[in-house]
Amino acid sequence: MIQFEEALRIVLANVRRTGTEDVALADAAGRVLAMDVASDLDFPPFDKSSMDGFACRAGDLGQSLHVVETLPAGVVPTRAIGPGQCARIMTGAQVPGGADTVFMIEQSETLPDGSVRFTGTTTRPNLCRQAEDVRSGDRVLPAGTRLDPRHLAVLASVGVARPQVAVRPRVAILSTGDELVEPWVLPGPSQIRNSNGWQLAAQVADAGAVPTYLGIARDDMDDLGCRFREAAASSDVVLLSGGVSMGDFDRVPDVLKDEGIRLLFDQVAMKPGKPTTFGVRACAGAASGPPELAVFGLPGNPVSTYVVFEALVRPFLAAMMGHEFHPRWALAPLAKDVRRRSLDRDEWLPVLLGTDGGAEPIDYHGSADFVALSRADGLTRVPAGTAFLAAGTSVRVRLLP
Repeated sequence: MIQFEEALRIVLANVRRTGTEDVALADAAGRVLAMDVASDLDFPPFDKSSMDGFACRAGDLGQSLHVVETLPAGVVPTRAIGPGQCARIMTGAQVPGGADTVFMIEQSETLPDGSVRFTGTTTRPNLCRQAEDVRSGDRVLPAGTRLDPRHLAVLASVGVARPQVAVRPRVAILSTGDELVEPWVLPGPSQIRNSNGWQLAAQVADAGAVPTYLGIARDDMDDLGCRFREAAASSDVVLLSGGVSMGDFDRVPDVLKDEGIRLLFDQVAMKPGKPTTFGVRACAGAASGPPELAVFGLPGNPVSTYVVFEALVRPFLAAMMGHEFHPRWALAPLAKDVRRRSLDRDEWLPVLLGTDGGAEPIDYHGSADFVALSRADGLTRVPAGTAFLAAGTSVRVRLLP
């Protein structure tokens, strides 16, 4: 049994990058950028007004000003501003030459002769200077950025209509177990509906990869082997849930070995998630280098499956696309005491974040209690050897997606 940090190190050391492709801007959300992006313009591209008002020389604020031009956004000024002059200007419009101040329309008075006068006591320049945000040639997005709507705005603004992104990993998902039936089947005696396959497919898609759910394999070496070969044939990663513990019918490790998978670990010191297996298959004819196929054997209980995916598989898929995954964290005081009896492993406890900012561990009945997990906002990790944490203790909460 290895520590979680060592398991994560091994997983990330066996990443194979997926390559790149160009996509339309409309299809880029959620993809990982595979190129540094530089601006082709200054931002702002010219001195512009930050409000509706009048552009003038600051030294002329004490006198009436003759309006020489009206400047809506998108119109190029035709006249420079001289002494005793101003231009009526709208928010976002280009400031004419000679002007160094814009005073708000609310602080102006129109005189009978059509001139205007500043009626305030103090004013700011109310200008956005050319290139004060970005200079032409500046890098605005680094490779490895997972693109969200904010980043699409940047790409559009700098003229990148077809960004280069990482190809999404293809992930095959196979549930195992004679006791499993699909959600549309009424379980018979000793049967349960398969939740892991559907949960994992959603997690894979949320991680930016392409899931393919291949159904349920039975606890039989021949069926497992056949179904695994089907999963591996057109995938970069295979996720199996169930069949990885020490029971008489837990066949997954033996099948993986028979199929040429080199197992790198088969137990992790985490609760839930101890019977987690990870292995790789080398590229044909390659003595070294990135593996052709990566395989995760995940525990069968749904809470364990969910937690192990978030802790190990999600960072692995991100790294395949060149993205360094960083969980979102919150710091919160425990809302109640935590007592533990089993101290040999780190325990990842589901918690609910209250309106008062406290983290309340959710009462749940172990790693099969998927309903309790569905109410959680995050997970807090209690170190091995820690038997008691008092209410009020500050803990880090890893927020769930």
